[in-house]
Amino acid sequence: MVGRPVGFDLDLTLIDSRASILDSFRAVATGTGVALNIDEIEARLGLKLEDELAYWFDATEIGHTASLYRRHYVELARTSTAVMPGAHESLAAVAKSGMETVIITAKHELSVAPCLAATGLTPDRVFTLAHGPEKATILRRISASLYVGDTPADVQAACDAGIAAVGVTTGSFDADSLADAGADVILETLEDFPAWYTAFRAKT
Repeated sequence: MVGRPVGFDLDLTLIDSRASILDSFRAVATGTGVALNIDEIEARLGLKLEDELAYWFDATEIGHTASLYRRHYVELARTSTAVMPGAHESLAAVAKSGMETVIITAKHELSVAPCLAATGLTPDRVFTLAHGPEKATILRRISASLYVGDTPADVQAACDAGIAAVGVTTGSFDADSLADAGADVILETLEDFPAWYTAFRAKT
């Protein structure tokens, strides 16, 4: 591979994992007896699991609860993870240009594997357990040219790394939220990415 890699978020950018995530939290609520507000959790999708659990559990309980969540998630993800429209085509467009496709996600590697298997997505590299500034650090380290994500934190990570920030409104955040975070371009869906990326490459 030559040139600068292209980074993508995973949840609600390349894959629709909303159902399996929320159902796993419901299972945690049932298993622990703690009343979790699923609407609040949904509004924060994109956080590391442990950071979300910190809203609901004491620090001493988070490790055990995270393991409980992942046991449910790994099973659910095999059958309830869907590929986002345009995801395959977007990775293919980057690969066709000779660039490396890189996923940078807050997910644990145990949770990423069944998602990729279910959707057939085949990135060149995957970085896990990264959110916000941690994503920016990785983007700088790999000399990425741009990052695509559905949350303001994703957009801010690209801005912090000094690269093009591409927002997609396929998650819990609208175009205004992504624009306020500093997105250079906002796409309604990844179906619009290949054409945009071709134009972006022509300019750079």
